[in-house]
Amino acid sequence: MNVSGRILSIDHVQLAMPKGSEDCARSFYRDLLGMKEVPKPEDLAKRSGCWFASGQAQVHLGVEEDFRPAKKAHPALVVDGLDEILAKCKHAGVTSKADAELDGRRRVHVFDPFGNRLELIEAKTA
Repeated sequence: MNVSGRILSIDHVQLAMPKGSEDCARSFYRDLLGMKEVPKPEDLAKRSGCWFASGQAQVHLGVEEDFRPAKKAHPALVVDGLDEILAKCKHAGVTSKADAELDGRRRVHVFDPFGNRLELIEAKTA
């Protein structure tokens, strides 16, 4: 079957946060997870929120007036140096919960400061 329209990849994942929480988001996504904050395009910069990227992964955080954390739905981020990230999280008081391995790779769930669930998956080793 020849398909002319198809999805190629995920550009980013959008998560919500409460109003005025950008600095808290930076502390977690930039300082703990090691993602780089990327500038929002000019026409979107006037809106609240902040964007982060690392490798091909992008997480956009936007303000939601009636904020409720995503406790079940979550992005799964492939990480290099899982133990180092988890040590930084533990030092900062962020709890983690190991899950069953997937394809021989460790998986751990952490929650951002707003209660959004993130899955960290250990990168495949060569």
